[in-house]
Amino acid sequence: MGEVTIRTADHPGDLGWVVMAHGELYAAEYGWAVERVTARIVADHDPDTDRAWIAELDDRRVGCVFCVREDATTARLRLLLLDPAARGLGVGRALVRRCIGHARGAGFARLVLWTNAPLAAARSVYLTEGFVLTAEEQHDEFGVPLLGQDYALDLTA
Repeated sequence: MGEVTIRTADHPGDLGWVVMAHGELYAAEYGWAVERVTARIVADHDPDTDRAWIAELDDRRVGCVFCVREDATTARLRLLLLDPAARGLGVGRALVRRCIGHARGAGFARLVLWTNAPLAAARSVYLTEGFVLTAEEQHDEFGVPLLGQDYALDLTA
């Protein structure tokens, strides 16, 4: 195993990598078409109010997560992704904890996220970190029928 580092997403190509990695990984593993959705999220990223991190393994991008301002009291965890090479190393948990720490430190009362039922490994991390399921709804935003799930974490506890 090599060295894993987590840094802010401020290097040239980072945001483009986020879109590309999401598109390639989700198409290969699930047959989902996520490029447009991911590109919209990245395009809306405001570096003045939002934060994004990149995980690297031996200086190669292998993961990411965004923390975006939803409103005055709520932040949203977005775009958590791990390359298969980084799975099982605790990188996903480290990225989620970075997002939680930032949201708490920025004074948000809640951190929310939206995910999909097949993403069991991510869901396990969310539940371990204290997120609770708040809603479920069927959708076909990625070209196939899916069960979307909303989770929330109380940051004031």
